[in-house]
Amino acid sequence: MPALNPEILEWARKTAGLSLDEAAHEIDLKEAHGVAGAERLAALEKGTGEPSRALLVRMSKAYRRSLLVFYLERPPKTGDRGKDFRTLPGGKPPLYNPVLDTLIRDIRGRQSIIRSLLEDAEAEKLRFIGSATMNIPVPTLAEGIVRQIDFDLAKFRQQDSVEDAFAYLRYRVEDTGIFVLLLGNLGSYHTNIPVNTFRGFAMADEIAPIAIINDNDARSAWSFTALHEVAHLWLGDTGVSGWANEIGVEQYCSDVAAQILLPPRELDEFASMGRIPFDRLLDVVGKFADKRKISRAMVAYRVFRMGGITHKTWSDLNKRFEQDWLEHKEKEALRQATREGGPSYYVVRRHRVGKALLDLAGRSLGEGLLTYTKAGLLLGVRARNVEPLLSGEPSKRGSE
Repeated sequence: MPALNPEILEWARKTAGLSLDEAAHEIDLKEAHGVAGAERLAALEKGTGEPSRALLVRMSKAYRRSLLVFYLERPPKTGDRGKDFRTLPGGKPPLYNPVLDTLIRDIRGRQSIIRSLLEDAEAEKLRFIGSATMNIPVPTLAEGIVRQIDFDLAKFRQQDSVEDAFAYLRYRVEDTGIFVLLLGNLGSYHTNIPVNTFRGFAMADEIAPIAIINDNDARSAWSFTALHEVAHLWLGDTGVSGWANEIGVEQYCSDVAAQILLPPRELDEFASMGRIPFDRLLDVVGKFADKRKISRAMVAYRVFRMGGITHKTWSDLNKRFEQDWLEHKEKEALRQATREGGPSYYVVRRHRVGKALLDLAGRSLGEGLLTYTKAGLLLGVRARNVEPLLSGEPSKRGSE
């Protein structure tokens, strides 16, 4: 592993808002040989020695930075999220979320490794990245994406569950060269990022494009978010997505995703649904969504866009969906806490990073292009966990 740039240590501490004394306390750097912890930390930041691996791990946690960041050549630009699609024109920017910024820095670090590996392998550029503009009609772009990823809506809906349907879609997207990752925290539930902070993130790169899905969202929403981010990639957009569909580009990408998963011709039965009682509408939307392996929120959005319900009804539906989802998460957390078993650590990790990234890491390790330490950074695990992660059961990719 290359030597650390001491500027990174100082930058990480200062951007975490910690003084030398505060940081020394947080990372448990005590007095040694008559030198106070804060003075020892200052010396490290000036390049006098290097932190041990254990100390670096404590710094990573205290500063809310990925370990990967400490091995960059220079400090990254603060808050380099690309475009922020969560902000309305002229509106206030979203509240600063240090965990989200840390996650995006981690994603950028992983993407730089992926790109380097693919460039070494002389991978061809993906010409469809950045090939579209918002002047293209929604149905036209949707059709182009479906053709490029060879997506079959009937096969998507034939899957046994929404998880299997997403697995099928993910396989089709990754087969084109796009990496799809499920990331909603920094490796533990203590750092979970709420869905109302971000739903997805796209990195538009012709060599190593990435679509990130916040897996704290309902599983039924993952497919929609994946296609929303794919639409951003076609537009050549790098940035954070939320649920601000009033923003032009967000509405456009949502319409493209919805066009693929729910063609307009299927919505005829909702032409006058705004006139039925609210609870009845909830029931109809739920059954309609379950049959098609999509979220209730996506169906409601589609019906609203076609004029079947008012903005207020759409808003009320979304509030109810969010309330139901939060209650479901609380019940699920309680069930997990009171029962043994469940998916193993490696099954969960493999599912989060996806088959495309696992295959790239395994292939690169075998060819000597990647060390286990760097493979761990790429896959989001410790170096000693890389081998068991790669040698586990094959990732499920849905019926082909």
